[in-house]
Amino acid sequence: MKVTVVGAGTMGRGIAQVFAQAGNSVILTDIYPKALEDAASSIRSSLERLFRKGEIKENIDTILQRITSTQELSAGSDSDMFVEAVIEKVETKESLLTQISQIARRDAIIGTNTSSISINQLSSFVTYPERFIGIHFFNPVPVMKLVEIVKGERTPESLVRKTFEIVKALGKDPVISQDFPGFISNRVLMPMIREAILVLEEGIATKNDIDKTMKLGMNHPMGPLELADFIGLDVTLDIMEVLYHEYGDPRFKPPVTLRNLVNARKLGRKTSEGFYKY
Repeated sequence: MKVTVVGAGTMGRGIAQVFAQAGNSVILTDIYPKALEDAASSIRSSLERLFRKGEIKENIDTILQRITSTQELSAGSDSDMFVEAVIEKVETKESLLTQISQIARRDAIIGTNTSSISINQLSSFVTYPERFIGIHFFNPVPVMKLVEIVKGERTPESLVRKTFEIVKALGKDPVISQDFPGFISNRVLMPMIREAILVLEEGIATKNDIDKTMKLGMNHPMGPLELADFIGLDVTLDIMEVLYHEYGDPRFKPPVTLRNLVNARKLGRKTSEGFYKY
């Protein structure tokens, strides 16, 4: 199968890697040359780690040869599947999905890696929306087993089944969600992260004790503030804003502390500082 992954950021490069590991031909495209350079380096490093751990056996260069990096979206015009993996902004996704729709084969699957935006809304930017589906991977993509498959009102069951099998072939364990903002994961997760931030804001406990409580008391592998840093505070804010806009429910309203950190470009691990310093 030939797959075009659009967007070479953290998620896109991980998605490209797992498709290539599974033997697929991959086009990884981004408008920024630096993003493609960083993606190539990151994918090689990730494969080397997996190889050292014995989690992959195939030659690394053989896997990398399946990935073609390019700034030209049209290079993927004959792909069987497209996966959009750009920032969580409707306007950006609208522009990109419109472009994909114009070059994709009529029978090509068009998927989005959105973590919170309505699949029905995004499908309106695609000609033949019955070929559109949500395919939400989790970070880090090469490690995390879960994928949310999200179906819209016009997504046929045949496409859901086909996507389910494609995802299984990547070694992932998919779940299926109806199209509600936040789907399953972020609908549950974001209120917890928000409440942890409010506990910090109100001086009820330190960040360390908040995270320790959830790790030791609830058996979570990572505390909510540490997890927000890992996700990226900008991404966390974007998701909360989508959920708050869509539901109008204050349990999704982004806390001031979160907004302040994002405005200060303290975005978590990727900038070496968020709630914690790295």
